[in-house]
Amino acid sequence: MSMGSAMRLLSGLALFRPALPLILGLSLGCSLSLLMVSWTQGDLEEPCSDELVNTALFGSSENEHSLKDNNAAPPGSEDFQPRIVPYHRDPNKLHKKVFRTRYIHTELGIRERLLVGILTSRAMLNTLAVAINRTVAHHFHRTFFFTGLRSPKVPHGMQVIVHGDDRPVWLMYETIRYIHQHFGSDYDWFYLAQDDTYTQAGRLNELVNHLSIGQDLYLGRAEEFIGGDEHSRYCHGGYGYIISRSLLARLQPHLDACRNDILSVRPDEWLGRCIIDFLGFSCVEVHQEMQYRYFELGKNSDPEREDSPEFKNAFTVHPVSDPTLMYRLHKRFSEIELERTYLQISQLQVQISNLSSLTPEGKSGATWPIGINPPFRPKTRFEVINWDYFTEDHLFSCIDGAPKCELRGADRADVIDVVETALERLNQRYQPLLRFRKQRLLNGYRRFDPTRGMEYTLDLVLEAYTQKGHSHIISKRVELLRPLSSIEIIPMPYVTEATKVQVILPVIAQDQDYVGNFLDMYVMNALDTHDNVVLTFLFIYDPFDAQRVSQNDVFSGVKSMISEVEKRYADIKIPWISVKTEVPSQVKLMDIISKKHPVDTLFFVASVWTEVNTDFLNRCRMNAISNWQVFFPIHFQEYNPAIMYRDQQPSAATSASESLRDGHFDRNVFDEACFYNGDYMTARTKMAADLLDNDEMLETMDVYDIFVRYSGLHVFRAVEPALMQKYVRRACNPRFSEDIYHRCVLSNLEGLASRTQLGSALFEQEQANST
Repeated sequence: MSMGSAMRLLSGLALFRPALPLILGLSLGCSLSLLMVSWTQGDLEEPCSDELVNTALFGSSENEHSLKDNNAAPPGSEDFQPRIVPYHRDPNKLHKKVFRTRYIHTELGIRERLLVGILTSRAMLNTLAVAINRTVAHHFHRTFFFTGLRSPKVPHGMQVIVHGDDRPVWLMYETIRYIHQHFGSDYDWFYLAQDDTYTQAGRLNELVNHLSIGQDLYLGRAEEFIGGDEHSRYCHGGYGYIISRSLLARLQPHLDACRNDILSVRPDEWLGRCIIDFLGFSCVEVHQEMQYRYFELGKNSDPEREDSPEFKNAFTVHPVSDPTLMYRLHKRFSEIELERTYLQISQLQVQISNLSSLTPEGKSGATWPIGINPPFRPKTRFEVINWDYFTEDHLFSCIDGAPKCELRGADRADVIDVVETALERLNQRYQPLLRFRKQRLLNGYRRFDPTRGMEYTLDLVLEAYTQKGHSHIISKRVELLRPLSSIEIIPMPYVTEATKVQVILPVIAQDQDYVGNFLDMYVMNALDTHDNVVLTFLFIYDPFDAQRVSQNDVFSGVKSMISEVEKRYADIKIPWISVKTEVPSQVKLMDIISKKHPVDTLFFVASVWTEVNTDFLNRCRMNAISNWQVFFPIHFQEYNPAIMYRDQQPSAATSASESLRDGHFDRNVFDEACFYNGDYMTARTKMAADLLDNDEMLETMDVYDIFVRYSGLHVFRAVEPALMQKYVRRACNPRFSEDIYHRCVLSNLEGLASRTQLGSALFEQEQANST
């Protein structure tokens, strides 16, 4: 099987045949996808096996030699009794606020399951070690590569630890000491292997998930010492081995003695002798009925032709001579796991179908596709999910609200993929009796069901060919589903809600009337709550007002309000910075602010219409991550009350949830932003080269453009319900770039009211004019 066919195999799932209507497997996306055809032709019932797939990855078979685990814990040693610690507050002592850890696993002392260490060398760091990193390393929580000497070029994206000595035993000694010193209390299990070892990551993770923590364990391929005790075994390093945290902790005090007293050429043999001599534990292959499975690869073996149970069920394969062989092994084991998954799914679907007859609803209670959540059932008409109509060239549900738009980009690729896959699976199902060729797509409908995935309904015009060459044009309807796949948790750097937020408020003369409301919300939600927030005003003068500032300061009223706040809160100072410019470019203003603050400052660039509150400030702290991510929230903008409430006034008792219906999330405004000063300075440094050729570039860009083009960070853009603004008609400056000016005008237009409300207002106006 080629790599391309293997990837296509990864994208689809097996076909299965319950009772009519016919259900076939579809290759849509990277998870289970199904096709239902609405016609009936002949008897399609086929007997299905009801046996479950028995992969036998852990249990020992009857024909295999099982090793006795002499290190098993005595019965009853795992029965832990909980101890309740009562809480008593001493009334004579001053009560202090209890600071809880951010994550519950930190407070409860829950550790990660497995840390992986690969013993490599300078010669193999850029070959075999890279192959391991590309194939299996991302399936583990953390993977470290330990080497004696540093390579001239360290591969990108690998955590390499250099010990400074390439002697094998010394490398093992330093590796064990390093792991215990830095990660001994963070992980339950430690897996060590050589760089010529292929590891089936999924099976190894599943193995450690079934092992009980807190026991001393030395698990791997047991080997006899040359000329030693026949009952003592060490774990062969070529096939990898697992060491428990408790065993590692007990071994640490004896490492120096082992280094001085035990002479050995092989590092795995040295480690095994150290564990046996000082702790009395020997390597085992079976523990708690879990068997460590391995496979010894022959010199000229071809992974594609290996079909033995020992190979298919192996956790590790050794020896792997070159990176190409490592990739071929990974491809072969991926195919094996995929085949097992397909078979398990098909057999589980058969079982679900058989068991459905025992339910109160009977066979009709089994939803299609079997094993997928049933369709969402709306409780009110407002919860009905709309179907989007499309053809091969046009989409009739556009993002901008237009009734018709050209099918392009991801939408076009999606439609082509669905149609081609439907035709491919139909031909697979009915050949050689019938062969279909697509004429055209008559109608297409799709909708996203949040409980199951993307649903499709296609009306296809097909030309059907028989074995004798006769053809006939038919039109049939097919239904497809692209299910939601498993959710992937993306690791993110640690952040805290205690970070100080530096709020930057640019103010121009035309907008100073809105500053009073901003200050009131800031005092109530930040100062009164003692939040860790600092506010800085940025007064923007045009050249004419700047010349008259000594006689008539246009911002004198705002500065008076700031003084009043400082009088109320004696320990609070609200600084301001004055700037003179004709075009208040957001980038130029941030350049001034950036130079006056440390690199670790967290900025929140606000507007005079922003209503600062604690919920948003916390999300600003969580979503802006230094050297990783910047956050541009989409605020909620209320509609124009003059249009919304033409003949009535909004009730004062309107709830927050109801008020959200009278507005929209303004996607055209990029004024609010949360980012770290260091990230902004880095992006501006990368931009310096382009500024040499175009001096006016700063006036055509905003901070959002800077981060998108020059930062290389994640630019997180999301709706923010806690960031709300009253309706206001913004003054759009034509001196900005065409794109910024167009977004401003579009924001004003879309902020008037919804299409329904605008249509109602026009209808009422026409009715009034006609009478």
